[in-house]
Amino acid sequence: MSSPKAQGDGLGDGDRDDPSGDLRSVLVTSVLNLEPLDADLFRGRHYWVPTTQRLFGGQIVGQALVAAAKSVTEDVHVHSLHCYFVRAGDPKVPVLYQVERTRTGASFSVRSVKAVQHGKAIFICQASFQQMQPSPLQHQFSMPVVPPPEELLDHQALIDQYLRDPNLQDKYRVGLNRIAAREVPIEIKLVNPPTLNQLQTLEPKQMFWVRAQGYIGEGDIKMHCCVAAYISDYAFLGTALLPHQFKYKVNFMVSLDHSMWFHAPFRADHWMLYECESPWAGGSRGLVHGRLWRRDGVLAVTCAQEGVIRSKPRVLESKL
Repeated sequence: MSSPKAQGDGLGDGDRDDPSGDLRSVLVTSVLNLEPLDADLFRGRHYWVPTTQRLFGGQIVGQALVAAAKSVTEDVHVHSLHCYFVRAGDPKVPVLYQVERTRTGASFSVRSVKAVQHGKAIFICQASFQQMQPSPLQHQFSMPVVPPPEELLDHQALIDQYLRDPNLQDKYRVGLNRIAAREVPIEIKLVNPPTLNQLQTLEPKQMFWVRAQGYIGEGDIKMHCCVAAYISDYAFLGTALLPHQFKYKVNFMVSLDHSMWFHAPFRADHWMLYECESPWAGGSRGLVHGRLWRRDGVLAVTCAQEGVIRSKPRVLESKL
């Protein structure tokens, strides 16, 4: 996927711009490194499998976008993708990605991708690519004002802080230990992390700084978009649970669909602010919206997702 380089965003102290002494990101070397089998046919393997023993949706989206990007020319770049998860993925076998060159136009090209396991589709996706076209018509929202990532605790340190609190109930301690054990190839720093008392009165909103683990480099913008597709699904649907997590126990939660719009070049191995909110939940479904901001204030990506959320009332033993 050779193409113009991803644009820098004004490095902060914590951003990587030198590969010396830094491992190449596993997202590039393993997760998003598809094996070509035939024309427009690829095989993807798994790096991290959630405790649900279902395939991570972000992995499927990212790999499907890699497959689609291999079928277009260097001078076009993804501007949107729309996906449906139609069956649960099996972590015990690889995924086959079949690309259909739906349309190749002068300005826009569309690719359809079907992910297959055991002879059946588990995921379908359409991605649209565009030749870069300058336009005098431009605007964007303003990026939220938040502390920089260098001033915030990383995910592991924040979990350790919660675990040291003597008032934390054992059942939540188990869940936090499980989260800490995840080998996800991304780094997260939560903005304004809630105290234990605040956890019971949260709004369906969260913000966190996020980046790929390891070094990717400027590379080409297509690969950074594929990495962002992987990142965008992590903790996204969980935004809809934030006001309800102490009232209801979730029995089943999976993504139904996932959409992304790419607005400006970025580097996925640099810190980006992920602003997530859930405007609605009901009917055993939850809707979430997200924005990925470069740290220089440029809106790079917009995301949306709906998922199934089935729950039952939680019996509270005592307050935290």
